[in-house]
Amino acid sequence: MNEAQAEGAPWIGLPQAFRPRTGSMDAWNAAYVRVEDYLRAHRIHNRLHQSRLIQKILERAAERHAKHPALDPTMVAAQETEAMMDDWFAEVLDEKGQPHDRLAIDGRVSMLLCDGPQRWPYAFLDEAEPPADLVSAMRTRHLEAGPDLAVTSMVPRPIDLGPITEAAGETLERFERWPIMRALLLWLVFAATLAGVFYLTR
Repeated sequence: MNEAQAEGAPWIGLPQAFRPRTGSMDAWNAAYVRVEDYLRAHRIHNRLHQSRLIQKILERAAERHAKHPALDPTMVAAQETEAMMDDWFAEVLDEKGQPHDRLAIDGRVSMLLCDGPQRWPYAFLDEAEPPADLVSAMRTRHLEAGPDLAVTSMVPRPIDLGPITEAAGETLERFERWPIMRALLLWLVFAATLAGVFYLTR
């Protein structure tokens, strides 16, 4: 007998009706915790609705896991959660056929901007048709893509720093060519500094 089918097993948080044919009890409990945390991260805090969603997700995951028992139940549950969210966001935002990345971003941003989990606590991922005001609110706050990026060319132009900068540059170039003059200038600056200090301390 599979551990998941053992009678009287201490399932943590799982409903008694949930009895997957494959996978261990510990593995499915870990999947439960992961789905619960994921829903909580989406601000689904209503315990009754949260429990219904978790059971629905785990039942779908268990059906798929029975066909592929080598997979990790937690991974399967996470994938089923993402698939359900994609389907729900696609219906609400009328974006059926869009790739997962776009649905994931557009749907989550729109839902959070309209404060969907608080205003419609039982609507998220529900099998019933989403409320019209929720659909309107999410579509109103839906992010639209901006214009495509265009490649442009910029021609470099010389920077005019003025006559003072040019004169300073020429002076530095002369000092580089004549190291004796450079050393003499440094000694003159040093002597002038000493004279100034001596004058101020008198």
